[in-house]
Amino acid sequence: QSLAIRDLEQRLKQGKLSFASDQRMEKYLGLKPGSVSPFGLIHDETHHVYLFLDENLKKLPKISFHPNDNRASLVIDFQDFVKFLNASGNDYEFLELYPSE
Repeated sequence: QSLAIRDLEQRLKQGKLSFASDQRMEKYLGLKPGSVSPFGLIHDETHHVYLFLDENLKKLPKISFHPNDNRASLVIDFQDFVKFLNASGNDYEFLELYPSE
């Protein structure tokens, strides 16, 4: 599914949302496009990034992301991923990204 950014803006009441530029990804996550994953939060020392995650991830016992390198994938227990998020110090939120029509 594709994400409707304008719909998400209205639901979050956060104003205009956009995907981060290459420069901002490098500045806050230390990553280049194609390698970005939640694990990049380890580089965000100022906790600038607020992470939105698909609520459907909670239904999965294991999830996988690039480990900040798009030549590999890392499979991790969902509960261990939540522990990582909590340890990162960044704010995050699970939400319904693709609401039913």
